Amino acid sequence: MKVQKKIIIVGAGFAGLRLAQDLENTDFDVLLIDKNNYHQFQPLMYQVATARLEPASISFPLRKVFQHSKNVRIRIADVLRIDPEHKIVQTSIADFEYDHLIIAFGCTTNYFGNAEIEKFAFPMKSVPEAIQLRNQILQTFEDALIASPEELQSLMNFVIVGGGPTGVELAGALAEMKKNILPKDYPDKDFSKLTIYILEGSPNVLNPMSEDSQKTSRKYLEELGVIVKTDTIVSHYNGKTVSLQNGDTIASRNVIWAAGITGNTLEGIPKESITRGNRYLVDRFNKIENLEDVYALGDISFMATPKYPNGHPQVASVAIEQGKVLATNFKLSLKNKPQIEYEYHDKGSMATVGKRKAVVDLPKFSFQGRLAWFTWMFIHLMLILSVKNKLSIFINWTFSYFNNDSTLRVLLKPATKDK
Repeated sequence: MKVQKKIIIVGAGFAGLRLAQDLENTDFDVLLIDKNNYHQFQPLMYQVATARLEPASISFPLRKVFQHSKNVRIRIADVLRIDPEHKIVQTSIADFEYDHLIIAFGCTTNYFGNAEIEKFAFPMKSVPEAIQLRNQILQTFEDALIASPEELQSLMNFVIVGGGPTGVELAGALAEMKKNILPKDYPDKDFSKLTIYILEGSPNVLNPMSEDSQKTSRKYLEELGVIVKTDTIVSHYNGKTVSLQNGDTIASRNVIWAAGITGNTLEGIPKESITRGNRYLVDRFNKIENLEDVYALGDISFMATPKYPNGHPQVASVAIEQGKVLATNFKLSLKNKPQIEYEYHDKGSMATVGKRKAVVDLPKFSFQGRLAWFTWMFIHLMLILSVKNKLSIFINWTFSYFNNDSTLRVLLKPATKDK
């Protein structure tokens, strides 16, 4: 009887999920471990936070994805540490042995060591965090109805730290809420004082994108009334006041932190295998340096190549491609055939600022405006896993397009028990 090689995949993000799907019904015993029982589509997280989409629209139950798989098993657990010498993964539910281990659990919010900001600012890296932010936004609008004049501006100032795609898209969505939705939802309240700030430490928003996209996205944001401050770094935030390095302050109860990510740490990975941003150094086959049969995929991996000496961009397309190539290499190993090196083929980048306002950079040219917006929507719809979710999102977007509204502004507060 043929003994199946045991492959453990830690993390069901874009990379881990794609790897597991490509190894489905092959001659490998695949165990997929994640702390959640679903895959979350991070590029649309901001739409959950701004009540444009339901959480279920961007979440896909893992057991549903692998219903017809004969060799992929799923366990919901926290991975505590790995023992590379004995090839064991220790989790919160059991210890598991492996022949090959793939770490694809992504990154978390980077507060750059500032515990004060971590305590008071709102992150948006997971579905629960997006729901928490949605509750905060909706509750703020309710609180504004009864706030004293002294407290009102602090409530009405939304400060987004970080001018990457997440920050830009969130700012655009909030600005459209102010313009199209709040006057209808709250006819008895003047929300003209609602002010949205983007604070970005580099010289431009969408700094990695083309100069045209940087300028156009900033123009779109400012047309929507967003105050964009570049070359601006936050030094402190105590829950009430944002302090900037240049000495300025902004009173705000709503600070959203989208200023960077850092790798999740895992006990058992040698320190010499970890580089800046807590990313794991890998070779061209995604194998972690100084370890045998342990690989890293996606945001957590750092692969220096001639084209990308500083590592690849931490985007979904890199993660998906790395998962595909590693799956191919595992299959080639069964046939004793030479493996292939990973080479990233840049598919471009994009961001949306609002209705009919988006920027798209392709490898050879860039474009902005209405066509870019439709391109952004089409690409994101195609990346959604299930037909049902594609349809749900498409219906919501169509509804919002024609009436500038959504029907999802429901405060979901946790229940409390009297004891």
